[in-house]
Amino acid sequence: MTFNATIREWGHLRIGQGGIPPHAAGRLHALAERETRRLRTPQPVLARTARPSLQAGQIVGVLSVPGACVEILPKIGRADDRSIRRALTLMLAVAYGLPVADSEPASLETQRESLLEILIRLFAIRLLAAARRGLPHRYHPVEEDLRLLRGKLDIRRQLTRRAMRSDMLACRFDELSVDTPLNRVLKAAVKRLRSATGSAPNARRLDELTARFEFVGESPNPLRERVSLDRTNSTFHRLHRIARLFLSGDWQSTTGGDNEGFALLFPMNQLFEEFVGRSMKRALAQRAVRLQARDRYALDSGGGHVFALQPDIVVDDDIVVDTKWKELQSEEKTAGVEQSDVYQMLAYERAYRARRLVLVYPWHDGLAEPGVFKRWYVPATKTEFEVVTVDVGAPETVRSLLQENFSRSQTAR
Repeated sequence: MTFNATIREWGHLRIGQGGIPPHAAGRLHALAERETRRLRTPQPVLARTARPSLQAGQIVGVLSVPGACVEILPKIGRADDRSIRRALTLMLAVAYGLPVADSEPASLETQRESLLEILIRLFAIRLLAAARRGLPHRYHPVEEDLRLLRGKLDIRRQLTRRAMRSDMLACRFDELSVDTPLNRVLKAAVKRLRSATGSAPNARRLDELTARFEFVGESPNPLRERVSLDRTNSTFHRLHRIARLFLSGDWQSTTGGDNEGFALLFPMNQLFEEFVGRSMKRALAQRAVRLQARDRYALDSGGGHVFALQPDIVVDDDIVVDTKWKELQSEEKTAGVEQSDVYQMLAYERAYRARRLVLVYPWHDGLAEPGVFKRWYVPATKTEFEVVTVDVGAPETVRSLLQENFSRSQTAR
């Protein structure tokens, strides 16, 4: 029997009576340690405590090993697990290009699936729709000895290797094939998800996909396939990115190559940054919005610049935005904004000669409505310094809120 559990960020998973069996906890912790190293997170994905328990860090997603499957959801107010899964799926759709149609948010609310099954379903449905229209293909050079000429005659091979066989022709030709690096990555993801799913509808979709990839070869290391993404396979670009996400958390045993576990994890600070940044690009499509800009430096050494600055978002080259997955405190004078974050923003102001600085935090129900929560000014320059909140529990509202907030700044120029 498989132990299944759902916890929140920083939540505890009890080990032993009433909780996860110790042997499964050991496997889960080993997988979590491997993921901590891979993701390079400052806190462990799952840390052992003296309770005894496993405590989640600031990360969300799914960890699955033989005998146990644990789902970690973000701390979003008092919402129930189903609403949080819906919100998290929509955040992932914006941040990582998950194929969620505009008509699907309502259906996500009613589905009683785990986060993993939701993501498998979305991926399988979109990949099936694309595969039914035809898999991407490429021409591959082929050398083959045939009785009838096909393509061009390889004269050198004909005169050396086939000199004694006048009935066979050394042919060289191009053959259209679906055995491409892109398809091998997609097939590997389908195969891995088929062993991870516990949903009968998802299993049926993945079985059909397995049949459609029948003539695609197996890849020994799909994450190292040299995939070429261009206009001829544009339908599969997002699907390729998502397939790599699924495969990156695949834990193979070092001995037999069997699947020992599966992880699909997202550090919440990175997810929040990606979500706000991508939402900003959509909200301000007609303006210059850059993510992770690295064109300014804190210092000049005389022989060149040092200490590169990397704000999360830069709008119009004079509005600098940084995101913080932290909880604001409404009763404090500083609202819980950390001093180090303020110093960082002041460095951005000087480097970009910014006229506006913005820190974006997640909204919670202890605050006023989402939007501008605090507005300060830098004494020397009178630059606006704002603290803005967005409701990640309702991700579909974030784009319009950002559009309204930053459109105001444009008209004020």
